[in-house]
Amino acid sequence: MSGATLPLAALPAAAHAVTGAMPLKAEPFPLSAVRLRPSDFAHAVEVNRAYLLRLEPDRLLHNFHAFAGLPTKAKVYGGWESDTIAGHTLGHYLSGLALTHAQIGCTDCAARAAYIIDELAACQAKNGDGYVAGFTRKRKDGTVVDGKEIFPEIMRGDIRSAGFDLNGCWVPLYNWHKMYTGLFDVIDHIGPNPKAMAIMTGLGGYIDRVFAALSDDQVQTVLACEHGGINESFAELHARTGDPRWLKLAERIYHKKVLVPLSEKRDELANIHANTQVPKLIGLARLYEITGEAKHATAARFFWEQVTRHHSYVIGGNADREYFTAADTTAQHITDQTCESCNTYNMLKLTRHLYAWQPDGALFDFYERAHLNHIMAHQEPVNGGFTYMMPLMTGTKRAYSAMEGEEFWCCVGTGMESHAKHGESIFWQGGDTLIVNLYIPADATWAARGAKLGLATGWPFEGEATLSFDALDKPGSFPVALRVPGFAKSTELFVNGKPVTAARAGGYAIVERRWKKGDTLTIRMPLELRMESAPGDAQTVAVLRGPLVLAGDLGRADGEWDQPDPAMVGTDLIAQFRPVAPEKAQFESHGLIRPGDLNFVPFYRQYDRRSAVYFKHFTDAQWQVEEAAFLKEQERQKDMLARSVDVMHLGEMQPERDHQLTSDISYPVSYRGRSGRDARTGGFFEFVMAVKPGPLILQATYWGDEGKRSFDILIDNQRIATQQLDRSRPGSFYDVEYSVPEALTRGKKQVKVRVVPHDGNTAGPVFGMRLFTAATAKTAAPTA
Repeated sequence: MSGATLPLAALPAAAHAVTGAMPLKAEPFPLSAVRLRPSDFAHAVEVNRAYLLRLEPDRLLHNFHAFAGLPTKAKVYGGWESDTIAGHTLGHYLSGLALTHAQIGCTDCAARAAYIIDELAACQAKNGDGYVAGFTRKRKDGTVVDGKEIFPEIMRGDIRSAGFDLNGCWVPLYNWHKMYTGLFDVIDHIGPNPKAMAIMTGLGGYIDRVFAALSDDQVQTVLACEHGGINESFAELHARTGDPRWLKLAERIYHKKVLVPLSEKRDELANIHANTQVPKLIGLARLYEITGEAKHATAARFFWEQVTRHHSYVIGGNADREYFTAADTTAQHITDQTCESCNTYNMLKLTRHLYAWQPDGALFDFYERAHLNHIMAHQEPVNGGFTYMMPLMTGTKRAYSAMEGEEFWCCVGTGMESHAKHGESIFWQGGDTLIVNLYIPADATWAARGAKLGLATGWPFEGEATLSFDALDKPGSFPVALRVPGFAKSTELFVNGKPVTAARAGGYAIVERRWKKGDTLTIRMPLELRMESAPGDAQTVAVLRGPLVLAGDLGRADGEWDQPDPAMVGTDLIAQFRPVAPEKAQFESHGLIRPGDLNFVPFYRQYDRRSAVYFKHFTDAQWQVEEAAFLKEQERQKDMLARSVDVMHLGEMQPERDHQLTSDISYPVSYRGRSGRDARTGGFFEFVMAVKPGPLILQATYWGDEGKRSFDILIDNQRIATQQLDRSRPGSFYDVEYSVPEALTRGKKQVKVRVVPHDGNTAGPVFGMRLFTAATAKTAAPTA
């Protein structure tokens, strides 16, 4: 079993020719040149098109109209669109419309995009200074106003910048990056649009004036707030206009704290927000393409290598609770909060940049892994909702945005884009070389050769794909390179049904000959089962077949999962699998799983099912010990239940209502299958709990990797404890017990428990509290 999450070959450190017959550089076919044949991918595009057309542009434009002083045409959406990040969805929506038009020729999408641009132009004209935005600002007194209010403050040097907040506004520069990307996508995928360019240059002037008022140190303070890939926006604006003003601004938006270490090949990613960083590196990649600045390429390459090899899960996603963990600790972070979908959306974008600089099959080994197993799982394939996280903890169901819901998370926005463009990376060209990188059934037009191409395949369920030249106006001799995934132990190639020997270079099988209309090139590869270990623990394994991650099927998501995690027990694990329906990649285990065998199916198709992806692997002797420990823990839990007086499930709506919870600057959280609640500086949360006579203990549960935090716990306004959190127990939840003075409960039926952070601190999160009677010698629980 491999100890690496992703079977990636080492990439060259600098841009130079790949040995063999692969070209120096490559570019993808235009999205509009590719049409998907029937498949799960084509279905995803159609479901997404229907989702996009259900949305109402005027509701997404509400704040833009209101803040420009124009009449609104529909009420604002809820969720994030009613928070201070309002407006971010509109940029994603423009991209989704443009990409869908390119992918399937959706004229309704093109018309909507044109309407939105007309409205944005009207809003910008009414503002009169280039400004156009939909985000809001929450003042210190709680009043919500136009987000434009923050920029005069920033220009005066009054900068209050934190991870996601800039002077009371949620990630305004990130928000603008989404708008720029949407406008560029309209131009690229629908057609030239002078109004879109005017919006971008006008807004760019406003943003440039803000940054021009700041010192370099003040710029770094601003950049401490998530700003997306706004550096990419201005690099791209420079590339299209030739105006050096935009290049200067793009280069000034350089977050030194994160980007300098990466340019020096230092991995300092642990405990920083993951998706905040990826777009910065995409921006550096674009700057490298424009300027040739080597340090930008170095940072982008090094970041990609570290994330894919040392910070990623088996499905290709990364991060836990949105944050990178220490390198090679994935096995300690298999939770219900893994793999934010935006992260993978952005990692695929970065991969395309790196591949264009220097084609290498290892890059698309990752791309296929993440695209197939994460992005394809990201969409609910009936109504088109999207997940925020892709939970890999056993038994956790996926939470999709509802068809009629108004969540509008960031991952809803990227979902609109991801499922509009499943054809974008199948076919590439480099010089006179035709490259096939993804085996997705499709037809394509190769303009350089006047060719009509067909790609017939049952991949990833069948290990064969056939490329056909259905038309070829310019026949001749040229290479065709088919990617050979790193997992493939062997390959067979056939031209017009006859075996041929192919050259091998850079992860590709390359056939060069004189091609003509009607020719076919077929590749066959075995799709074998294999195990892959999670970084950090060779005994934590996942099952794959070819490019597919397989999952143990635990039943419908609308049921309950309250069983122990299944484990694998044995030595030759693969030998204990049997095919059920190999054409659907379905298998079953025999005598392998404890407590009982499972059916294994493609993970991405488990949208309405509960799954087991990672399994602990034990020998028979090890399992004897593990089973005994589990039974001992069950005994301890039963004893605790018998002694409990009251239990507060923080972060869950009904228990909080039942316990009369009140709070301020406090938020529910969910992590590793547990709900909880925190309180930020100046806030609190308080609730009632039942009591009974006699000595009582209040128990609180915390996660052992929380950063330094300090807070008080009070009962009826009397402090009983001060709690410090400092990453003292990494990788696990733990309980802390506080003795409750009998004087505080005597003669009472209930008390108020209050949690208050110290200044500059967060309280918790607290993952539940329990009041129970002190143990006597007779009832003392066994040691866990």
